[in-house]
Amino acid sequence: MRDLQLDWLRAFVAVVDAGSLSAAAPLLHRSQSAVSMQLQKLEEAVGRPVLLRGPRHLELTPSGQELLGFARRMLELHGEALTALHGPQLGGRLRFGVPDDYAAGYLTPLLRSFANRHAGVEIELVCEQSTALIPQVQRGELDLALVSQDKPGRGTHLFDEPLVWVGAAQHEAWRREPLPVAVYESGSMARRDALAALNAQRRGHRIVYHSASLAGQLAAVESGLAVAVLTRCSVPPGLQILGDKQGLPPLPTMAVALLRSRASRTSAAADAMQELALRTLA
Repeated sequence: MRDLQLDWLRAFVAVVDAGSLSAAAPLLHRSQSAVSMQLQKLEEAVGRPVLLRGPRHLELTPSGQELLGFARRMLELHGEALTALHGPQLGGRLRFGVPDDYAAGYLTPLLRSFANRHAGVEIELVCEQSTALIPQVQRGELDLALVSQDKPGRGTHLFDEPLVWVGAAQHEAWRREPLPVAVYESGSMARRDALAALNAQRRGHRIVYHSASLAGQLAAVESGLAVAVLTRCSVPPGLQILGDKQGLPPLPTMAVALLRSRASRTSAAADAMQELALRTLA
């Protein structure tokens, strides 16, 4: 029996949380090939595979499921030991804003990685739409926010997120005339782009539901009440992505940016989160 090294376990947990080797590599400050080598060494020590690596996804094996809980506990205990010996490097509170759809797709590995590094920082998370988060950053009520960029140059651009039409296959709401549409609140960029695309296509439509929450949008679509426009990262497996075959117009992408308030300039915790977000999400 071989010892399980912490670096191997850290790579294993990071890959599971990030969803891929390429996404985990920046979190670990290693190349993708180096992360793959660490996983290989872990599997050699365990004596069996812990991850099944497909072209588009990773899947835990039964041994991997069993190992994951132990790995998390060992890494947490290691962090507690370092904190007890040296004390937390950072403290205080960090106020972070993010819309529901980006939280589901991108925030989990970011928060887990930050918490592992800076256990002494209390994170206050605010989940609202970008239109509400941007003014809060400007007023200094939030230190940082991951938002849809409302105009060029606002914040630091990270990536582009596609917008997609979604519907429930069993209801086929896209066949109705006029097209029933669920939209976000007034001022929403996704709402603006969806209605502009329908108007450009001259497709008859009517708004039958509006909600500021992702959960509300999903409920409207899953019930067959309407089709909706969501960010690609927030589409659950049970919904169908629609397009030209269903007679729906193309949609633009959303520019996703990181905003930071002027009030947080002296915050070391905000410095650390900004650096981690730029490294892992850009």
